[in-house]
Amino acid sequence: GGPGNNLPPDSPNVQRLEGQAGPDGRPAYMVTIPQGVRGGQQFPVTIAGQQLMVTCPPNARPGMSVRIVPPAPPPGMQQGTSLDRPGGGGGGRPRPRPNKPPEGTQMFEVVVPKGVAPGQPFALLAGGVRVLVTCPTNASSGQKIRFNLPTALLQKKTDGDSLGKLAKIKLSYDKDGWTRTVRVTDLKFQWVRMDDKGDVDNSTRFDIKHSAYVRHLVFREGVDPRMRTGTLSLVSANDPRAVVDSRIKGLDGKTDLVSYSHIANVQDKSFEDKVNWFQDTCAQLCVEWNEGHMRMNVRREYLLSDSMEAVMSLSRKDLRKVWRFEFIGEMGIDAGGLAREWFQLVTEEIFDPDMGLWQSSSTNQMCMQINPASEIACPEDHLIYFRFLGRVMGKALFDRQLVAGHMVGHLYKHILGWPLTFADLEVVDDDYFNGLKQLTEMDPDQVEYLCLDFTTTEETMGEKKEVLLVPNGDQMEVTADNLPEYYEACLKYKLVGQVKAQLNELLLGFFDVIPEPLLTIFDFQELELLMCGLPEIDINDWRENSEYSGEYDRVGSDHETCRWFWEVVEEFDQEMRARLLQFVTGTSGVPSRGFGVLQGNDGNIRRFTIHGVELGVCLYPRAHTCFNRIDLPMYEGKQELKEKLELAVTMVSTGFDLE
Repeated sequence: GGPGNNLPPDSPNVQRLEGQAGPDGRPAYMVTIPQGVRGGQQFPVTIAGQQLMVTCPPNARPGMSVRIVPPAPPPGMQQGTSLDRPGGGGGGRPRPRPNKPPEGTQMFEVVVPKGVAPGQPFALLAGGVRVLVTCPTNASSGQKIRFNLPTALLQKKTDGDSLGKLAKIKLSYDKDGWTRTVRVTDLKFQWVRMDDKGDVDNSTRFDIKHSAYVRHLVFREGVDPRMRTGTLSLVSANDPRAVVDSRIKGLDGKTDLVSYSHIANVQDKSFEDKVNWFQDTCAQLCVEWNEGHMRMNVRREYLLSDSMEAVMSLSRKDLRKVWRFEFIGEMGIDAGGLAREWFQLVTEEIFDPDMGLWQSSSTNQMCMQINPASEIACPEDHLIYFRFLGRVMGKALFDRQLVAGHMVGHLYKHILGWPLTFADLEVVDDDYFNGLKQLTEMDPDQVEYLCLDFTTTEETMGEKKEVLLVPNGDQMEVTADNLPEYYEACLKYKLVGQVKAQLNELLLGFFDVIPEPLLTIFDFQELELLMCGLPEIDINDWRENSEYSGEYDRVGSDHETCRWFWEVVEEFDQEMRARLLQFVTGTSGVPSRGFGVLQGNDGNIRRFTIHGVELGVCLYPRAHTCFNRIDLPMYEGKQELKEKLELAVTMVSTGFDLE
């Protein structure tokens, strides 16, 4: 902005190109890339009063300049007095009234919080919506800045019956932790961590309690137009690259079928309402029958190979067509029953540990995790199987079918792009997790005497192999100074690195069918329930096959707190019972022979256990999924128990610290 108006000045690294303009006449600018910005990363600039995000080209580096033509400013861009300045007095001409924000948008003015540096993001509540604003490079803390938000975004209902029960619980506990915000610049979803003061935590070094990572999947067109390729990495959860769009195009590829306001209004509804909206939206993305449909002819004795050949020959558009199934040589018209059987049989076979692609989780025999050595089982085509399974799982969701296999929890987080923390390591490999945890309890100065380096050992078919956690990791000793980086390297390897190729294909296949923005309404527990179905839970079987320890050891189920617990479980609806089961055992799956054969992480029978603790030990129930145990404080009343249990079960999906 020039001297004739009160818009914030252009960023110092911006220079207008006189006499040059874009195709529609808008002025062009040269922007110098700031220090520390790498190819593919975004950085903020202010041009003509607009705050914009510029993406650094992959072949550019700091100090180089790039030419941009900014988009036209919103029609309601203020051209007059800033909102915080009183009108001028005296006998001059009256100041023109500032333009109203455009139809469909509302302008906000905020003071940049104390401690926020230029270019740093900060979160705030605008019209009841948590948004992420980046401080312009020419502004500083204490200054006022403005931005527009669509009014549709602000019409998110946060009261009364429009909220689902879990949303009400979460809203009543909006404290510290990772939360998904909407970025003002492009209305994309981005994770931020709020500290206990309610400020955005911008720390970059790994912290074992607070740091989190999300998968970052970059899609690329493949040699075969039916198959996209992609590269998978694990980046910091607040990395500006790790965003999810909030818009989905309709079948015409031009108009928005789903926008942020749709998603925002569904995110806080009940699980049932979310599922209905998700399925209705998928139906609108389904290709019309008269535009083409697919007939899947498979031989029952060669079910997996026939099915894989058929599904992998399809384009992404074909995956959204109506499928009709026929088992060759058998009578039967597919009115839905054959499709249900096909999804059941195919996923059962591919999740079977004997197939070698998946293996039972070391911490929960009911859950499946990717076998890092899957290439040995299927040396020629193991990755094709994972792409195939991803497509089948996506199509099952798209067609309201179920998958016959519960995965470990962090894989549902990978699908959703949810933050993964150090605690997720326990589910992947509890021995490895406990070993690292012991390191955290040592005097840091003693660590170097353990002679550790940045490597780990993998054993496959009895053969041990050293794996580098970072380049030249075998030449890097672990010391007190680099211990956080060691934890970070271990986390990245265990959660992605050792199964990166398989997970990459699984996700690519899944997103061949399901648009990622649709999933932003679910948490990872809900995704498991959506994919595997709400379990039929026999409360009597559950209660009869439960054990009691700690403060409840002598009295057992007759203890007053235990009686309250089971009364509360009886009052829970089917969804909350499933969430409680997920909270304590790590999955909503119930053993086919009932709770009497519930297994622990060692493969032995580990019945559901209620462990009594004094109220001073912990305020909220705590879960130990390796042992199927819940630590239940001895509350003074049933209502307090119910409230604390609901909160603990609900907040496990947010990563918030309840203590």
